Amino acid sequence: MPDSLEKHIFLHLGMGKTGTKFLQYKVFPKFRGICYVQRTRYRRWDRIIPKLDCERVLASNEFDRQMKRECEKLARSFPGAVPILVVRRHGSYIASQYRRFVKNGYRMPFQAFFDLKNDRGYFSIADLSYGRQLAMIGKIFGTPPLFFIYEELKTNPKAFVKEMADAIGAEVDLEKIDFKPRHRSYSEKQLKAMLAAGKYLNLKKRRVFKNPGLHLLWRLYMGTLRYGILYVAKFLPYSLFPRSPLIEREDLNLIDKYFEEDWQYCLDYRKRQKVTQK
Repeated sequence: MPDSLEKHIFLHLGMGKTGTKFLQYKVFPKFRGICYVQRTRYRRWDRIIPKLDCERVLASNEFDRQMKRECEKLARSFPGAVPILVVRRHGSYIASQYRRFVKNGYRMPFQAFFDLKNDRGYFSIADLSYGRQLAMIGKIFGTPPLFFIYEELKTNPKAFVKEMADAIGAEVDLEKIDFKPRHRSYSEKQLKAMLAAGKYLNLKKRRVFKNPGLHLLWRLYMGTLRYGILYVAKFLPYSLFPRSPLIEREDLNLIDKYFEEDWQYCLDYRKRQKVTQK
């Protein structure tokens, strides 16, 4: 059986909140002429991929703050692999990440989640510096990433999917892909309810039990509790919640302005890559 050095391996790294779940569950399984390894098997990629009887392999996961560490690990296991990275406009990206964290029970104001002024937030400025990420990934793998922009997926999903398939040498029947949204975002009211409940309950995703069975029961319990709060909040009156927005529009404008040069670098990088691929 051929080992990893004899295969063409493509590693989709994310980032999070850039259509990753849509690609993983609706798109990649539809690619033909390539073996697809799902994110749920990530811990066994180093054993699974070398045993696959196919020339081309696509494996996908979702990284953000842990990007450098995981890339170094993957590059050791799969030297010569081609990384794939998808990014999203900075303000929109960090806002979506914050909403996800609130939904998952983290209780912190947006300014503590991303602190543009002092860079002491949960996400750092470096985590959103895409030019730096591209250079870092290219250096680790020894080849520049195949680079895509989430906004293109939103505006023209079929063209986005076709370009990605062509880039990795896969075939795809676009008519067999369900392009309907996977799920809608939770409303401000629902997320404010999570923040309010967090004053009295620790709703964060976390491991409490080492035993796998007990851990599974704990996850089911916490998931039921979180989603129960989100569901009930839909029927509560708006008057029960603070009138101020979860995220101030001005904060997102400042973030986009701060990263304006970085975003332009991404747009230029995309243009150069498209020219190279033609």
